[in-house]
Amino acid sequence: MRSYLPAFELKAPGSLPEALGILSMEPGVWRPFAGGTDLMVLLEAGNLPHRKYLDIWRLNELRGIEVASNQVALGSLTTYTEIQGFAILREEFPMLCQAASETGGLAIQNRGTLGGNIANASPAADAPPALLAYDAELELISNRGSRRVPYQNFHRGYKQMDLEPDELIARIFLPRSQIPLHHYYQKVGTRKAQAISKVCFAAVGLIENQQLKDFRIGLGSVAPVPLRCSRTEKVLRGRPVDQLAIVEGKAELSREIKPIDDIRSTSKYRLQVSLNLLEDFLISLTNL
Repeated sequence: MRSYLPAFELKAPGSLPEALGILSMEPGVWRPFAGGTDLMVLLEAGNLPHRKYLDIWRLNELRGIEVASNQVALGSLTTYTEIQGFAILREEFPMLCQAASETGGLAIQNRGTLGGNIANASPAADAPPALLAYDAELELISNRGSRRVPYQNFHRGYKQMDLEPDELIARIFLPRSQIPLHHYYQKVGTRKAQAISKVCFAAVGLIENQQLKDFRIGLGSVAPVPLRCSRTEKVLRGRPVDQLAIVEGKAELSREIKPIDDIRSTSKYRLQVSLNLLEDFLISLTNL
């Protein structure tokens, strides 16, 4: 059953100050959206709960990719297609580009935005594990000012975020590494393309003096939120990648993630795949 369109109200502000003013005047009343790729599915199914929406697609202040010596800043309205086409992202942040290429089809990639993917807060989204492994930060903006938060602390629970009702995600910051890291991204789904992940695994690392350094893991579809696996990182960081380290790392990961049974997969399958991917990543580091 489709939604009844006259039941919804839409505003399309022409500038960022106008949009922030609307959110400030009636916090929680207006729901921002950009590409609308997730909302259109709910609208078509008649399951769109909110009634008042703020279209921020045309806000140029939230667009663009800026490169500095220490970081790359992506406007929250950066699309998946734009991510794939940006040379520095392909070279230094290949997992994000791979995630963008595996998100939906071409139409979704042309319209869907990185900020919208984050704000939709799905634990099965493709980009968040890569952002977690890259130690991303978010800039949140409102009429009260702006603040930066580590992305790993942004998701607080299922569909719960460190985002006030009058705030928008303005930019996503990716710190540039001065050392060549090994990047490892695997999305496991029912199909090769246009599938929601059963497990999404992203990791970076470096073997230096036979020890694991600069090691970070992000996982999707194994917890109520996209998960930075800090406890597993702590168990493995600074150790040689030997069989004992692999066994203990997998044991800690099995305690850290909380996969569930749902229509797409089982908790048992998700757990085993996650452990297999961790082992495969660690072995790949030793084979460089």
